[in-house]
Amino acid sequence: MSSLGRPVLRGPGLAALLSRPAPEVAAGLIGARLTVHGAGGIIVETEAYDVHDPASHSFRGPTPRNAPMFGPIGRAYVYRIYGLHWCLNIVCDAATPGSAVLIRALEPVWNLEVMAERRGQVRARDLCAGPGRLCQALEVTGALNGRPIAAAPFALNLGDAEPVIVGRRIGIRHGIETPWRFGRCGSPYLSRSFAGTTA
Repeated sequence: MSSLGRPVLRGPGLAALLSRPAPEVAAGLIGARLTVHGAGGIIVETEAYDVHDPASHSFRGPTPRNAPMFGPIGRAYVYRIYGLHWCLNIVCDAATPGSAVLIRALEPVWNLEVMAERRGQVRARDLCAGPGRLCQALEVTGALNGRPIAAAPFALNLGDAEPVIVGRRIGIRHGIETPWRFGRCGSPYLSRSFAGTTA
């Protein structure tokens, strides 16, 4: 058991979750507990990507940058956008190499003071609302690229089933019509509100 009171996703449990297609994993991670070095919270927003998706880094095949997406499932894929912000993804889908789920937002729960110091003492609502903010709050950098998501410094714990809202992804130029963005219904901690349907 983890210190958060639920079994950590390891072994067959982790494989069962992350072996599924990216959209199913993205929806299934809503409500899960994610921490890095003990700081973190409840996943409230995700986006799915796979090798057939023109918005995905893997769409044009393996490169040195996207190599973790074509490796074992259950690894972190961490990359920088705009030369400024890190983004945390979890590699998934055993049948389709090149798939991953972007963790877009958390409801901050554990070690808020540490996260606030890293983020510049912003209000709790804004600590982890967006992939760049999330990585800054959790101190996720490229040093964690390729690391197993179920091993230290990460901890990933199952949450209770939750109503999930589904909509189009944001911040992309291709594949914008694909409804692969998932959020915790009614959460005030989403990176951005969106019109969607309940899954």
